[in-house]
Amino acid sequence: MKTNPNRGWQVKPLCLLCILFFLTHVPLSSVATSMQINYKSQDSTKIQTTQPSSRTFTASTDQRFFFFSDTRNNENRRVPVSVYGIRAGFLFPPNHKRPELKSGRSASFKAGAGFYFINQHLDRPGLLPNTSESVTRHLRIATVYYERYLLRRKAFEVSLPIELGYGHSRYEINDDLSNKHEVARGIFLPLGVGVSAAYQFPSISWLRPIHWFGLNILTGYRFILKKDIPDSNINYTGFYISVGPSFFLENLTADVKYWRQKSKARKSSRANQ
Repeated sequence: MKTNPNRGWQVKPLCLLCILFFLTHVPLSSVATSMQINYKSQDSTKIQTTQPSSRTFTASTDQRFFFFSDTRNNENRRVPVSVYGIRAGFLFPPNHKRPELKSGRSASFKAGAGFYFINQHLDRPGLLPNTSESVTRHLRIATVYYERYLLRRKAFEVSLPIELGYGHSRYEINDDLSNKHEVARGIFLPLGVGVSAAYQFPSISWLRPIHWFGLNILTGYRFILKKDIPDSNINYTGFYISVGPSFFLENLTADVKYWRQKSKARKSSRANQ
């Protein structure tokens, strides 16, 4: 029996046509999905056994108490100054297993940006050069931060935040009769290192939003890499602390996603009946 020398070449064009059809008609996203483990909608109140594969957006208000070196009472003790701000960023999933991270949405670290402002009345003559009147201090600070989680289990988490900022200061004389109100302004660079601990309220089946909230405590120390007014007695170096309620935006977004998936599943089951 003779063999046809062109027989082998009769299969190859057919294979090539099949491959081209597959690449041009099948979405790549469906291929990637089929290669992954089948995902079921997760309840944010339960611990997930799978690691998240994407970043999660997070944001919160932030009120702190700064203890400036130049703000003291009559007994020469530092007095806390209220600082208000907001910060937003992303939770980044771990690249490898970390046993200390067993939260519902496991995250290795958090990174983002923030903005803070301070309006403070100072009655300290001589704080600024060539001035004897009381002044009002206006500070605006933009920051970037990196916060690595040391522990994140169920409702409790501990992290180490590091912040680098760019600040603008402006000082005005508290005298309506004066023709010149602004007496000084400048740029300063703060660096802060601290420790943060947060507690997330437990979830209740009939009151799910309660676990969107919790308590947070933050303490640390701030260094000034560059002073805004070098010839003055102004000094922002010092200890800071923050204690108050906390809002977990990632819990809210996870619940919204869970509710949507649950609603789609119900509609799909009704349609199949």
